[in-house]
Amino acid sequence: MEQEFDIQEYMTKGVERVVADSIRATLKNPRESAFMVKFAASSKAASARRAALKKQGEHIPPFLIASITSSCNLHCAGCYSRCNNATVDAEPVRQLNTQEWLRVFEEADELGVSFILLAGGEPMLRRDVIEAAGKKQNILFPVFTNGTYMDEKYFDLFDHCRNLIPIMSIEGGKEATDHRRGEGVYDKLTENMDRFYEKSLLFGASVTVTTENIREVSSDAFIGGLSAKGCKAVIFVEFVPVTDDSRELAPGEEEREYLKQEIARLRKDYPEMVFVSFPGDEKSSGGCIAAGRGFFHINSHGGAEPCPFSPYSDSNVKDTSLRDAMHSRLFETLRDGDLLKDDHDGGCVLYAKRKQVEEILNR
Repeated sequence: MEQEFDIQEYMTKGVERVVADSIRATLKNPRESAFMVKFAASSKAASARRAALKKQGEHIPPFLIASITSSCNLHCAGCYSRCNNATVDAEPVRQLNTQEWLRVFEEADELGVSFILLAGGEPMLRRDVIEAAGKKQNILFPVFTNGTYMDEKYFDLFDHCRNLIPIMSIEGGKEATDHRRGEGVYDKLTENMDRFYEKSLLFGASVTVTTENIREVSSDAFIGGLSAKGCKAVIFVEFVPVTDDSRELAPGEEEREYLKQEIARLRKDYPEMVFVSFPGDEKSSGGCIAAGRGFFHINSHGGAEPCPFSPYSDSNVKDTSLRDAMHSRLFETLRDGDLLKDDHDGGCVLYAKRKQVEEILNR
């Protein structure tokens, strides 16, 4: 019988391994070594806080996704966020301000949340929030960015705040990346990677997997190239079709099985890197880990949502604590029911079952 894969344990242990490797690799850089040692201790303390609360009957997920802005400068082909009107060109109104986000980060720290993924839109448009995150040294903040706003101030910020880890979106080689994200994006990304390597800064890559690029992005040529540039994490996110004309890009069962086998191989061949697949790892972990099972999402306006692909909310951190939002009726109904464990055609189960989610919300 195949052993169930625990995505939460893998990600936690994987980050701890990368941190340990970084400590050994940066002994000549006292500042980074000092941070890595401190974060390793903070991560263990956070795990202990979550474990203590679990004994009291309260489950706290180790991860939080925070979309700190709904603005973006790119128009990537098939972007789910734009199709859901969660991302716009104009500067949005009524978004959480710097102090409100800082309060969210502080509450997360107190609960034992170890990792907060900063997303958007394009999160680097909110330099104020990223600077605030840099001050919360107990938490690791992967910043999911398109990489086009990387400037000297940001390189300096990432250098001084080692808890901020840029995760840059790339679709494979130059042709595939520029085709989906725009001309010149690939060259900007590789330029950024070279700078991070020169400065001995940690970074990762996020890849949207489609039927067109699945073999390229799982190849040794692509992964080996990222590893050579110092990339320490690759996040594979299965393309979610939000329009009928993009359905052919969504991986089917055959492609998903291929990716599963390739990721298992990559984990063995590239032990210096962390590989995560959504929703592949979720399926092998007993179902979707959204709605607080493993993580949940705070949108740019403060709404607590099951995940970025499921933009439904019945609570807002402007009006309630992060802890109370975690126990909202919507989240608890989803966690207690079978919807998160339901089989589906691929992509996001909550997006595929959005009518059922809407029914729960409207009860």
